[in-house]
Amino acid sequence: MTTTWQASTADSTSTDLVRIVADDQFPATVPDQPTAVTSMPADQPRPLSRKTLDDRASLWASMLAALAFVWVVYEHVLQWSGTVGFIVCVWVCFLGCYAGVSALSHPLPIVKDRVAAAVVTSAALLVGFALATTLISTLWKGWPALHHLNFYTKDLTGIGPATDPLTKGGIYHAIVGTALEVMVAVVISLPLGIGTAVFLSEVRGPGTRLVRTVVEAMTALPDILAGLFVYTLLILILGWERSGFAAAVALSITMTPIIARSAEVVLRVVPSGLREASMALGASHWQTVRRVVLPTAKAGLATSLILGIARVAGETAPLLIVSGSSIFTNHDLLHHNMNSLPLFVYLGVKSGQGLYIQRAYGAASVLLLLVLTLFIITRLLARNRTGKS
Repeated sequence: MTTTWQASTADSTSTDLVRIVADDQFPATVPDQPTAVTSMPADQPRPLSRKTLDDRASLWASMLAALAFVWVVYEHVLQWSGTVGFIVCVWVCFLGCYAGVSALSHPLPIVKDRVAAAVVTSAALLVGFALATTLISTLWKGWPALHHLNFYTKDLTGIGPATDPLTKGGIYHAIVGTALEVMVAVVISLPLGIGTAVFLSEVRGPGTRLVRTVVEAMTALPDILAGLFVYTLLILILGWERSGFAAAVALSITMTPIIARSAEVVLRVVPSGLREASMALGASHWQTVRRVVLPTAKAGLATSLILGIARVAGETAPLLIVSGSSIFTNHDLLHHNMNSLPLFVYLGVKSGQGLYIQRAYGAASVLLLLVLTLFIITRLLARNRTGKS
């Protein structure tokens, strides 16, 4: 009896021990108590463009060291003079100091990268400084004429541009001349330029290479040659008189290759899948070009047109040869001389007379603002086309 009780007690004790061990190794999950999940932070790329304290300190310390060293050597030791030479010496010394300071704590690839970035940034700042000084200087010298309303609404009929005050007369005749000449040039150049671009990008016939070579050569053609060609053909051979139409033809010779070259690039960007889908639906090649390719690239084509207008709006050499100068407003493109803003600026500055020069700088300011506006519109169109700036 005692032996049987002891055996049953031992069996129950061993069973309890097995249950306790099993519970410790495999705990039961309780559905009412959610298990806390530890979330790992996602990997984030390190921004490479962020400047560290070492980058900023190396840059500014090198600038200050170069400025101090060149000031001592250039001005006091060698006793040289000249602002341009001083700036060049400071820039060269800065590159050397920047490379030396960077080499103390960085490997050679980083040193080369910093020096290259400094050179490129310096070039960009130089170009920006040149543009800013040109704009500010032109507006400053032309301001005495710009703030008069008659400067935009009157011409020089009966006015002495070098003797009468700026409250009399203006550049209305030059503005009208520029608008008419550019408008006719656009009418001539736009279909020729876009047609050439369609031939180069869509047709690709046997003469494609020859046409592309001619277009690229005409892009770098001096503008005065276009004026001489029109002068020889229309005025000397055909007997036409100097007029706004002759000037517009000369401008169109300069504008056409610009529109053609830039429009070709735009048409090549159009995805080939759109062409294939159109032809798969039964459209012909020319229907695809007219209804798919050109509408898709219309923003880029408008950009090409604006670039061409901005390019020829300031041309002076062909206008000086084929259009002639005038002091009155002329709306007839086929007869009589027709003035324009570039020609007015050229003649005014060339006169050497104070009031006439101020009028010329005022006209130059108007022309400069016009070209800047066109380039801003071009930038906006390009940004809308690509979806980013």
